[in-house]
Amino acid sequence: MDVAVEIFSLTENLPRKEDYGFTSQVRRAALSISGNIAEAYGRNHTSDKINFYYMARGSITELQSHLEYGRRVGYLDGQRSNEIDGRLAKLHSDLNKVIVTLRNNISLKRKVGNNNEMVP
Repeated sequence: MDVAVEIFSLTENLPRKEDYGFTSQVRRAALSISGNIAEAYGRNHTSDKINFYYMARGSITELQSHLEYGRRVGYLDGQRSNEIDGRLAKLHSDLNKVIVTLRNNISLKRKVGNNNEMVP
């Protein structure tokens, strides 16, 4: 959520002609990250959780692409957007760890039989 708030601030002074284009796209990608993480948290089934974490991860890389574009065309302050990009890279890595853990839990559950003994 902090990233979405910071993106809102970062994009507040973009040209008005971008309100329904670039500005909107960047803000939606940023907000989608926390939205998908929240939805994953609220799901009961591990496979559903994983899918929403994948979507959050996709939104992270989408936002990173938008930040790079914004820097290249001179819309965004390079230092601020680079700081956000670093935070996004860390979040991406953290989500990967969560996904791997959840996937390993699924694999472990499949190996365990009804009587809690490992299935050969």
